[in-house]
Amino acid sequence: MENSVQPNRATISDVAQRAAVSTATVSRVINKTGPVSEATAGRVWQAIEALNYVPHGGARELAGGKSTTLGLILPGAGGYFFNETLKGIESAAGANDLLIYAAGSLADERQAFYLPLNEHNSAGLLIFAGSLGDDALAALAERGLPIVLLHRSAPDGLDLPSVTFENVAGAREIVEHLITVHGCRRIAFLAGPPNHEDALLRESGYRQALAAHDIAFEHNLIGVGGFNDQVAETTVSRWLEQGLNFDAIFAADDASAMGALTALRKAGRRVPEDVALVGFDDAPLSRHLSPPLTTMRAPIAAAGAAAASPLLRLIDTGMTETVTTLPTQLIIRRSCGCQSEQQGVGARREAPPQDKGKIC
Repeated sequence: MENSVQPNRATISDVAQRAAVSTATVSRVINKTGPVSEATAGRVWQAIEALNYVPHGGARELAGGKSTTLGLILPGAGGYFFNETLKGIESAAGANDLLIYAAGSLADERQAFYLPLNEHNSAGLLIFAGSLGDDALAALAERGLPIVLLHRSAPDGLDLPSVTFENVAGAREIVEHLITVHGCRRIAFLAGPPNHEDALLRESGYRQALAAHDIAFEHNLIGVGGFNDQVAETTVSRWLEQGLNFDAIFAADDASAMGALTALRKAGRRVPEDVALVGFDDAPLSRHLSPPLTTMRAPIAAAGAAAASPLLRLIDTGMTETVTTLPTQLIIRRSCGCQSEQQGVGARREAPPQDKGKIC
């Protein structure tokens, strides 16, 4: 059976505008939840017919003050990053239900029609980077399903809201800390997955920092970290076996930094005395490493909340902000070469008591 496709599906706001009434009035007419004059109801039904408006089941529930169902499509499940993201989504979604699907990676447009999460069971979708290709996203958007993207930009030609971090500025700031405060000149970079926008933007920030300080970019100082500690450990171990010369490592995420730390320790290299090490994300374990990890704090849970809230607005009104970029913060600990937090030496500001790191 072929699935019907409805490009640019009309929203409840479109109906309200055409009928010259409020969205609440449209909701009352559709759901029969309150008195509406015969003339007004007639205009609403005429607008619905003219626009070929088909209310989402979840949208009807939302208009009636009941629970609606949101869909979350991930490339995988489990791990700190996804757990924190879910916390943020759940905090913003409130009483609304959440369906989760680990898609792996679906790039084919045809596969979008066979996703277990669609307009039949979800009022809208949150789609995580790396889970759907551009063609699959375009197919879902063409069907009129409200969509918000997490940690990736909308493909060209698609007007889809997105939520991400200040990846470029954050990466540049932490690399410049290594250069200006600690005098590092040969800074290796553990890159994230090539299909992950956050990873690519962090590499861009790394390159910008080098260029700003007249440090030549060297391809052999780029290695695969994959947002994975074991992958990063293997990469750094190979660097050390090959005799690659570097005085610092910037890992695109904290998991990669932890793998790098393990490899350096096994090779007898001291952090930060022999090699400075920094990461990105500020995972809970990072402050408990030996030495504690200097990293760029990314508000992971806040990103989940910042994606769920506009999705609910999009479902209800058909309108929301296009791009949300959340700020990052440099957290100074000992792995970069700064002194301990308690001594407060080597950082640009003192850390407040009981803080988990200095925020530069």
